[in-house]
Amino acid sequence: MVYEVPTWNQIYDYMLSLSQKIRLASFKPDVVVAISRGGLIPARILVDLLEARQLATIQIEFYIGLGETKEQPTLKQALALPVDGKKVLLVDDIADSGRSLQYAVNYLRGQGACEFKIATVYYKTQSIVEPDFYEKKTERWVVFPWEAKETLRKIVCRKAGRRQQSQEVAKLVRSGLPEHLALRLLNDMEEHP
Repeated sequence: MVYEVPTWNQIYDYMLSLSQKIRLASFKPDVVVAISRGGLIPARILVDLLEARQLATIQIEFYIGLGETKEQPTLKQALALPVDGKKVLLVDDIADSGRSLQYAVNYLRGQGACEFKIATVYYKTQSIVEPDFYEKKTERWVVFPWEAKETLRKIVCRKAGRRQQSQEVAKLVRSGLPEHLALRLLNDMEEHP
């Protein structure tokens, strides 16, 4: 697996550019909907940058491991805010396979959203859904700052030998995860399994 590990500062720069693209398109959402969990932080930043008034979440479960998915995306938490007749900006961190985004789009249509656009930080060209707004294309496995420990835990919990796990962690560090952070997180996982 080839990783890409953006920093917090890079993410914020990407979000600034993304908000400018949304403004240039003259799309002013009534509500920003985050796909939980990955879309929570990008959506909150966009709410601030776009000066939007409402933020809502839906939780869709699809990925269960690094590159491993369930058969189908499932809704784990419904939308608590009505979107009937509203313009919605749907936000996630990445359009990977696109299946979670497709599920969310169908869900929002069913909830009566009159217009919606999709914004993601990253976009993979194999995605079945192309976001209306995205900042960066990649084919790598992106490890966002808000999921570093989760990613390390998935690497460590794989049924692989210690050497292979160490090599995978080293690849992650070479891709941009600060070594001191990786060591702290690994120590924390040992102390609190």
